[in-house]
Amino acid sequence: MLKIIIEKISRSKNFQLPKYHSENSSGLDIVADIKDPVNLKQNEIFLVPTGIKLKIPQGYEGQVRPRSGLALNHGITILNSPGTIDSDYRGEVKVILINHFSKIFVIKPNMRIGQIVFAPIIKIHLELGDVDILETKRSSKGFGSTGLE
Repeated sequence: MLKIIIEKISRSKNFQLPKYHSENSSGLDIVADIKDPVNLKQNEIFLVPTGIKLKIPQGYEGQVRPRSGLALNHGITILNSPGTIDSDYRGEVKVILINHFSKIFVIKPNMRIGQIVFAPIIKIHLELGDVDILETKRSSKGFGSTGLE
């Protein structure tokens, strides 16, 4: 099991560290480390602090992803999804939320606003060449070229 060092920088009384909410969850839920509720209007963006810093081992990254219930039921998602936390970043983890619904959404203190999944990174070497040498059936067709069914 991968060990990640986490530092709590929150000053909230009821702050919760990220945690898995079921046995087979792939992501740890993270919460809003805010003092007062925030009203997020339609198409408004808010940078939500999480009250944590992470020390991710070299060769790994943290991916900040939306929570499906917030997206489906409230139109709330993470703007740069997935957000990447590089192994050399040591600042507070923050989440960029956006409201795609017409109603105001209230972000409450300690509300679960996203999740973090950790993954290995594969470094590659780019080499200039002719990509058409490896012609495929699909070739350069994209954006729906394989159909819906």
